[in-house]
Amino acid sequence: MDLGLTGHRYVVTGGSRGLGYATAQALAAEGARTLLIGRDPAALANACASLGTGHEYLAADLSLPETAQQISAWAGDIDGALVNVGGPAPGRILEIDDAEWQSAFDGVFMATIRLVRTLAPRMRPNGAFLAVLSTTVKQPIADLGASNGMRPGLAVAVKDLADALAPDVRVNGILPGRIVTQRLRELYPENAGEGIPLGRPGDPAEFGRVAAFLLSPAASYVTGTLVSVDGGLLRSPW
Repeated sequence: MDLGLTGHRYVVTGGSRGLGYATAQALAAEGARTLLIGRDPAALANACASLGTGHEYLAADLSLPETAQQISAWAGDIDGALVNVGGPAPGRILEIDDAEWQSAFDGVFMATIRLVRTLAPRMRPNGAFLAVLSTTVKQPIADLGASNGMRPGLAVAVKDLADALAPDVRVNGILPGRIVTQRLRELYPENAGEGIPLGRPGDPAEFGRVAAFLLSPAASYVTGTLVSVDGGLLRSPW
């Protein structure tokens, strides 16, 4: 399938590695130009170079209030954005103190809202936002109390944003399960495939291909939707 991405420009946050980089690879393979955002300039430079010519990067911290405006001014007009802000630090819900909750809120919830709010005027007609959420939207994961508390609210915000930006811009959420990234290795040093019907954790490329589709014109009638990429891990039908 041709996703129709030739000449399109996409912002990809968390783009130097993991899920963000896998999405950038899938977008680039379809002819899109990517604008990578992350905190590590060296990692961003390497990721950008590996994608070929025409890709750019900006080192920035999404948890800071001024960063969204900085990205908007730098990126210019775009066709879509993968809003990938990473996950809060692990911890049991009753052991997370107020400062940690505030950090999680700023780094996950507000970083997402600020970026969408600021980039929306830059979005060309028929553009798309895709927010990277988690299976914690539908069921909690042990020892990820902040994520369990934060992600469901963002999932409902995705629905609200889809209404607010329709009909010109689509907004969806993507729920990665256990995809082989550095975070997964830290959370599941052993038995990462346990309980997954497909019998294994996912490869980042498997996530990236789904993300690229949802960002592309090929998914032009999909908005306000949460798509799981989890090998069947979630048991809820909705």
